[in-house]
Amino acid sequence: MSLFSRHLRLATRSMTQTLRRSARQVIQANSDNQISQPRKQSTSPPNKKLEARPRLSSSRSRPAGDQATSRSLGEGLATISKLAESLQVISRLEQLKADCVKQPKRRKGGSKGTSDRAVRNSTQKENHALFLASKLKGKMENDRDEKIQPSRQSGGVPEPTPQYRNIANARPNLLREAQHLLVVIDLNGTILYRPNKKQPTRFVARPHAVRFLQYCIDTFTVVIWSSARPENVKHLVEAIIPPELRQQVVAIWARDQFGLSAFDYNQRVQCYKRLTRLWEDDSIARSHPEYAVGRRWDQTNTVLVDDSYEKGRSEPYNIIEIPEFVGDLNETGDMLPQVHDCINQLSMHSNVSACLMAVPFQAKEQFQLLRGGYGLPYKCPWQTNSMPELS
Repeated sequence: MSLFSRHLRLATRSMTQTLRRSARQVIQANSDNQISQPRKQSTSPPNKKLEARPRLSSSRSRPAGDQATSRSLGEGLATISKLAESLQVISRLEQLKADCVKQPKRRKGGSKGTSDRAVRNSTQKENHALFLASKLKGKMENDRDEKIQPSRQSGGVPEPTPQYRNIANARPNLLREAQHLLVVIDLNGTILYRPNKKQPTRFVARPHAVRFLQYCIDTFTVVIWSSARPENVKHLVEAIIPPELRQQVVAIWARDQFGLSAFDYNQRVQCYKRLTRLWEDDSIARSHPEYAVGRRWDQTNTVLVDDSYEKGRSEPYNIIEIPEFVGDLNETGDMLPQVHDCINQLSMHSNVSACLMAVPFQAKEQFQLLRGGYGLPYKCPWQTNSMPELS
């Protein structure tokens, strides 16, 4: 079975499971309503005819159980509507697959170049169909398992502290020499994409991912922090970061470093990357180049690179949020080179949080990497007299 057929089969199976789950929820809600509202025993004589119940004219007068059933029915119908849209995508995928299966035949007397072009077109269609199938499968998985908020035992939903906001509200000042930064990098959705989470060693790297990681590790202090399980993070890091660079990474954190409870750890909960956990870690604190003179990592010298702004909720002005990578190697805009330039610019300021609060990072879809423009030197990436002051 081809990779395309496997993705299409998994997407169809996910859609079927979602439909069955919605039906079970509606049936369960209906049965719970009947159990919670037992029929009252009639006190009238057995031979007396029961009067017909008046029909409810307004939904406001419905019992709570009926309203719950209606809500469940509405949710089920909404899910079925989503599945109908997915069926249209699957129909398109099957058509693309049929076009790919057709082998281009070379006409008598035709040129070899014509046949080669037909083969290339067929390959491009197959790659595009494979990408759509993978994206559809991921969409169905997201619709099936929506993230829930962490429990109170896991820390709940964090908010920025007043002290953090006060420091972020300060005026960002330019430096004559770039300061050293702590760069915290996410994996899935930021650096790479995993089509199938059951196969953690298989992934698609984002364009310029290896070069971006190499530059950050050689230039700054880097921490890898992912919400995936430790064994999966280990496989991903070993696959995308060479051993000589891996030794320079200060820490590789996974799901076990979020402070989740035992129950939340195995659930699809929203994870929050509290940067204070990094700053309070002794081994990470000692990685500061000026640790001996009392310098520490904090909001003025830390950058979080992630595809989810919600994950950086506790320190919202230290995150560089970029669009999620879903495996499309032809995505518009060279995303990681833009992050590279932004980190270099932040290193020329004394307060990262104040700088990002004044001018948040915004990805440009039409950005194109200039030849030879990747890999600026660490010392003074820009002339300070050409950098405008931020208001």
